[in-house]
Amino acid sequence: MDRESDSRRRRPLARSAILSVIPIYVPVGSWRIHPHLVFELLAYTVGFQIYLRQRRAQGDVVDGHTRWSLIVAVVIGAAIGSRLLYWLEKPADLVAHWTDVEFLLGGKTVIGALLGGTIAVELTKHALGITRRTGDLYAVPLAVGIAIGRIGCLLSGLEDNTYGLPTSMPWGIDLGDGIHRHPVQVYEIIVMLSLAVGLTVVQRRRHREGDVFRLLMVGYLTWRLLVDALKPQPHILGPLSSLQIAAAAALIYYAPDIRRWLTRGFAA
Repeated sequence: MDRESDSRRRRPLARSAILSVIPIYVPVGSWRIHPHLVFELLAYTVGFQIYLRQRRAQGDVVDGHTRWSLIVAVVIGAAIGSRLLYWLEKPADLVAHWTDVEFLLGGKTVIGALLGGTIAVELTKHALGITRRTGDLYAVPLAVGIAIGRIGCLLSGLEDNTYGLPTSMPWGIDLGDGIHRHPVQVYEIIVMLSLAVGLTVVQRRRHREGDVFRLLMVGYLTWRLLVDALKPQPHILGPLSSLQIAAAAALIYYAPDIRRWLTRGFAA
């Protein structure tokens, strides 16, 4: 998640580093599998199981054929969006590597995946004449999935490029370069699990259709707008990175919902 696969110059490992063996490969029999792959697959698996459980309990607003059309749309949209925003994250790298297939296919961003998937679903619904909001069942699975995926980001260390800025706080972690950094992945795990609990509460109460998914988007985008200030990302516009700009733009889109929640609550 938000992973860059291009090779980067590394600093010498500190022997006293807390996590100097990062990336921590996961042993599976005689295999040692990269943690990013393991926890990304685990995120998809757990998220899908939560989705199935919620669908059995609550039903769905669309039929089976339409559901699969929307799932295909979200997969394609998320794949395109995650890579497009990754390319725009560091324009200089894109210009330097625009013919490098490994670079173009190797990175992705969570924000891009969420926005790309949402746009693709809305376009598909418009083409199929669907007017109902269909995302509520995906909100909690996505929140839990993101939290699980961030474990893989943490265990991947510096090569994942999701690490935080240096900090003097006592909870700073050393990812092997001798520098204590904000454990931004841990922050996100805590925030997303908390958000999943909050979404579950809203889901069980009377609410407007679509609000659970929109609350997920607003919560995550707001979080990324704030936490990315603790990451060494290139500034594109003032103090903002391209990911923060995308998050801010999407929050403007959701502004009417935010205003409604603040003034009338979720049941309105």
